[in-house]
Amino acid sequence: MLTIGVVYPDLLGTYGDGGNAVALAARARARDIEVEVVAMTIGAGISSADLYLLGGGEDGPQRLARDLLSDAGFVERVSEGAYVFAVCAGLQILGTSFSVEGDASYPGLALVDATTTRGVTRSVGDLATMVAGRFMVGFENHGGVTVLGEGVSPLGQVVAGRGNDGRVDGYRASRIWATYAHGPVLAQNPWLADEVVSTVTGIELAAWSSVADRLYAQRCGLLSTRHPADDRTQGRH
Repeated sequence: MLTIGVVYPDLLGTYGDGGNAVALAARARARDIEVEVVAMTIGAGISSADLYLLGGGEDGPQRLARDLLSDAGFVERVSEGAYVFAVCAGLQILGTSFSVEGDASYPGLALVDATTTRGVTRSVGDLATMVAGRFMVGFENHGGVTVLGEGVSPLGQVVAGRGNDGRVDGYRASRIWATYAHGPVLAQNPWLADEVVSTVTGIELAAWSSVADRLYAQRCGLLSTRHPADDRTQGRH
């Protein structure tokens, strides 16, 4: 049984990131893996799960989510072996500190050495990242600039858009994936959804072709005709 916890969807669900749970569950069940998706709303607490999903959110909800998580045993559950897939505000919350509108800085959960400050301009538009030789596509809408600490690996190299800083996007820790890509990103990148399921369950997944895979292949065909250096420059909003 794969248990997926959608963390505070009433706070961190601004950009349809809850669809990541739908994509993960569908692709796991297609390989005969039993899945339970649990919406961990405000007041319900953070129950045990194999994988937690943190989505994007506005400044106020982001701060509240961080405060709630710090008292809910979330850090302990991750330290004990749970996995996390985090997007945008979720990415920032897991770091050491993050800034919101007005440049006020708040402590993060410090699960990853990553610091987010406010950028000069907001990043809004398509985001494409090269992750281990494969395109990851999505959409970004954030005002943060994230700097990774020494020894923290980015999720991938930015091809179009800005991600963390115009060069790299997100980070990859031992049990954490994090990205600025909304979309929901796992629905747009079925290969990444499969990687997450396989890593969390320890099961090597058989190949499975779906509409999502065909749409992803079409997007990759468009991206392959673009010049990465030009896209990185043009993608800074």
